[in-house]
Amino acid sequence: MAKSQQTFNKIEKEKKRLKKREEKQKKKDERKSNPKGSDFEIAYVDEYGNLTDTPPDPSKKIIVDIEDIEIGIPKKEDSEEQEVKKDKEGKVSFFDHSKGFGFIIDSMNQEKYFVHVSGLIDEIEENDKVTFELERGMKGMNAVRVKKI
Repeated sequence: MAKSQQTFNKIEKEKKRLKKREEKQKKKDERKSNPKGSDFEIAYVDEYGNLTDTPPDPSKKIIVDIEDIEIGIPKKEDSEEQEVKKDKEGKVSFFDHSKGFGFIIDSMNQEKYFVHVSGLIDEIEENDKVTFELERGMKGMNAVRVKKI
């Protein structure tokens, strides 16, 4: 006698498929029996940006000119002026001449700033007292225009 072509795995898959179909049909029937929009409530936004269930007062409506709306990020030039700090003093904590970089510790707030050989005015060594300015770099603030005191 020949073996049946239907394996246990095939039977189980068919049962799962039929069960899913039945659940889907039940959900469809529930949606049809409930009137549309019965659970839906309209929400309004008031003049302060909060959600409310009452419509806003038309007398408090603010007219906005389309040219006043800024889309995107402000240009970097505007924010850069605020971030640049001038003439700070500090001490060189580390400097590697072979690699051309090091770090300066600010004497006021003890923060470490990266310094590159391209930002030096005078030759510096470790433990030298220096003055410097800060500029925004790719990974944070960098010391530039570094002078030995």
